Amino acid sequence: MLERACIILTAYIIDRVIGDPRWITHPVVYMGRVITWLEAKIRMFFPREEQLKQAGILFPIILVGGSFLCMWGLLTLLHLIHPWLAWVAEAWFISTTIATKGLAEAGMGIYRLLKQGKMEEARHALSMIVGRDTESLNEQEVSRGAVETVAENIVDAILSPLFYAAIGGAPLAMAYRAVNTLDSMIGYKNEKYRNLGWASARFDDLANYIPARLAALTLVFVSWVMRLDSRNCAIIILRDARRHPSPNSGFTEAGVAGALGIQLGGTNYYQGIPSHRAKMGEAHRPIEPNDIKETVDIMKWVSFFFLLLCLLSILTLEWI
Repeated sequence: MLERACIILTAYIIDRVIGDPRWITHPVVYMGRVITWLEAKIRMFFPREEQLKQAGILFPIILVGGSFLCMWGLLTLLHLIHPWLAWVAEAWFISTTIATKGLAEAGMGIYRLLKQGKMEEARHALSMIVGRDTESLNEQEVSRGAVETVAENIVDAILSPLFYAAIGGAPLAMAYRAVNTLDSMIGYKNEKYRNLGWASARFDDLANYIPARLAALTLVFVSWVMRLDSRNCAIIILRDARRHPSPNSGFTEAGVAGALGIQLGGTNYYQGIPSHRAKMGEAHRPIEPNDIKETVDIMKWVSFFFLLLCLLSILTLEWI
């Protein structure tokens, strides 16, 4: 248990300092290739739409189970060569499941472009991390998109990987990343994936259920530490979190809205089609670029205190 705590701490530091170097192919890329290949095979063997709902169960079984077994097998092999080799590899692989640095850089990149008055560049930067149309967004809407994206990804990009790494090391953290990758690629309720992707979407909801609620508690505490409106943070979470279409993402989005005294949600356009999302928080003031920076700071502090919670839990189990 002490060894796992040290590995997770090292992984977190690697992510905060190095992030995901572009010259190393990220494990998610390989997962994406497997998903694409598997989708083609499933559609070949199950051509009728009514067959796809049952066939969709194969995605989490094969990719999630396969990711766990591959990581467990690799670490076991490396441990036979030398324990330290397995230790370093596990820390590195866990770091690839966390995206604190990448999420912060994405948010701050948009913030800096807005502060420099480069609206076109800011819209383009936002389009790289969201699915909504960004071509005609004004400064307030670009800021809202960035705040919502950073807030929403606190759970699945940082806290959930840490949570599962604390429970089962790199194999379980990588299995979670497979769950999240499946959801991002095929977990849609559109005509193409309504049947094929339902199991992946539900599995992602289940995997994030506990981390999302722990995130809400951590967020209220961080709001108090940062001298934001922690009371309103808690109130808005309790009132608005379940208005979000996701059963989990609303907790951090509502919490950030409450802590900053802004309102998130509203109408977004996807390929010109309007999509109305429930609003969270109260619009005490307009959203502005500085809210992106504040949200990134919240994200960093939430990840730090959640890391401490994970390490404390591991060490407590060691002492029991």
